[in-house]
Amino acid sequence: MAVLSDNDILGMLKDGSLRIDGFRESNLTPNGYDVTIEEIWVPSTDLRKKDGVVNVPARSWFVIGTKEYLVLPETIVGEIWIRTTWVRKGILSSFGRIDAGFNGNLTFSAYNASGDGVEVRIGDRFAQVVFEELRTPPAKAYKERSGNYQGQRGITLQPKRDQTN
Repeated sequence: MAVLSDNDILGMLKDGSLRIDGFRESNLTPNGYDVTIEEIWVPSTDLRKKDGVVNVPARSWFVIGTKEYLVLPETIVGEIWIRTTWVRKGILSSFGRIDAGFNGNLTFSAYNASGDGVEVRIGDRFAQVVFEELRTPPAKAYKERSGNYQGQRGITLQPKRDQTN
């Protein structure tokens, strides 16, 4: 796999092979793109906001939905990394990869491990997506393998369809 540079990302956006709805050039990094917070939900207080600031209580789980809607081609995967700005405040999150061919908003689960509340502002950058090119196209893309979250909008905790066989 090869990591895409900012030039690669801009080229793919220009030719339409990669789409980031809500794209802001200021969120582009040398080797990725920072996605921003559009919605926050704190289950312990049942607070859900799409504007302003949320004070996430100490030792609380919370969920973030991104502003950006990504449309990845079948030859690109996205690796997700929390921005170190949040880690330095005590926010922990576990990330993975966005499957080739995925499209939708992203939903992140996070935890405030600090002993203090942490202010999280709608519109702040939360995670970086590093795009990587597959050496060969997959035999079956995301929508054909499971596609559980294909086309998701907003915070999505459950798959759109049941996976039982």
